[in-house]
Amino acid sequence: MESIVEFVNGIIWSNALIFMCLGAGLWFTLRTRVMQIRGFAEMCRLTVRGQKSEAGVSSFQALAMSMAGRMGVGNIAGVATAIAYGGPGAIFWMWVMGFLGASTSYVESTLAQIYKVKDAEGRYRGGPAYYIEKAMGLKWYAATFAVATVIAAGFLLPGVQANAIADSAVNALCTGGDACAVVGGAASLKLWIGLLVATLLGVIIFGGVKRIASFAEVIVPFMALGFILMAIVVMMLNASKVPTMFADIFSSAFGAHAAFGGIIGQAIAWGVKRGIYANEAGQGTGPHAAAAAEVSHPAKQGYVQAFAIYFDTMLVCTSTAFLVLSTGMYNVFREVTEGGVSKLEAIISGVPGVQPSEGALFTQAAVESVMPGWGAGFVAIALFFFAFTTIMAYYYMAETNLTYLAGSNRTHPAATLVLRLGIMGMVVFGAFHNAKMAWALGDIGVGLMAWLNVIAIFILQKPAMLALRDYERQKKLGLDPVFDPDALGIKNADFWRVKK
Repeated sequence: MESIVEFVNGIIWSNALIFMCLGAGLWFTLRTRVMQIRGFAEMCRLTVRGQKSEAGVSSFQALAMSMAGRMGVGNIAGVATAIAYGGPGAIFWMWVMGFLGASTSYVESTLAQIYKVKDAEGRYRGGPAYYIEKAMGLKWYAATFAVATVIAAGFLLPGVQANAIADSAVNALCTGGDACAVVGGAASLKLWIGLLVATLLGVIIFGGVKRIASFAEVIVPFMALGFILMAIVVMMLNASKVPTMFADIFSSAFGAHAAFGGIIGQAIAWGVKRGIYANEAGQGTGPHAAAAAEVSHPAKQGYVQAFAIYFDTMLVCTSTAFLVLSTGMYNVFREVTEGGVSKLEAIISGVPGVQPSEGALFTQAAVESVMPGWGAGFVAIALFFFAFTTIMAYYYMAETNLTYLAGSNRTHPAATLVLRLGIMGMVVFGAFHNAKMAWALGDIGVGLMAWLNVIAIFILQKPAMLALRDYERQKKLGLDPVFDPDALGIKNADFWRVKK
């Protein structure tokens, strides 16, 4: 089974997808005239403003919902995994992906707003499936994305998050002591953690999108700022090592570092791969939350979601990278072939015995190295909140695509119940399953969505560009921009016509 999963993963995550994601970010950066720099002040202003209604959530709530999806295990475990496979240089390429990805996020999120609809219960729904059908007219393509997202977000990706929660808890409670013996050992502890997380998830998701948004807007900023503060403290305690850390990042990114020169290709591949996994630009997940926002112009939420990429990659992911690199608590591997058999060989072992797929353990070791006794526990708690909110966001994405498949003009209580119970079951399953398998399945889910969505937004970019120019034109006139699709020649934006 594992060999099949790895084979499929290798096909999906070929160099073609990596270069396509980089190319999309570069193209959209040029097409938007580097809006992620020109519009940075506007991003910040719009993030803290906005209204909500019975049908939609506020811009900040939509940002928090999308950040809940972005800020998961990829921000803690995924960054360390990228370093393990690609060396410190992977972080540089993650930054590149984050910068370019901000423009990609603008395009897909603006498209989601332009082509959003109201469901049978009067709530805003939107995302790639909706804009693929309305703008491209390819219902089969839209349905393919929707099915892939229900499978990925509902059943493949939650296992990655739950597995990381369980592994970090076991590392904090069971290593060097018998704190977990009361529940029957590490395996039993993982099962109990899975059941606990599934129960808490049920309390949230059975309350619907409003409860998800309300929970996210409180928890997401709190957990992110707490983690960033911890990274700053650790870097201050290791201030003498910071210059070397930056030198390693930039030198190994271009193959100039003696130890990491042979894995420059891995640095690029894993930096982009984990960058996409962490910030989700182009993956097609962020547009679901973006469509739920109550705004007067689609570009407003496009700006807000572009800011989300900056916050996720440049602050949260970078915090993890600086934690592990400044403390030296990381491993780096390269693939070698002996006798026709490929295997991983350690170049650096800052945490002996820890494998690349066990990324959260590197972060725990980093904090533990400067704050013995409670560092591992702090990371376990942080990872719980990161991963839990991500699972919560995954449910919303899966539910939105289930709504699309079932028809937005009618309710589907039986299918929704199956989805809710299914994602809770996958949380329990993922909590005690093999970490390598969980990551591989998660990568397949992310890769499928990315392939389908990036191709779509390449084709459908024109309405998003028209919306950006229209927004900037109205701002120059001193107006609060209001969207009129007919004036811009945008067809099938039915929600905005009814609103007008």
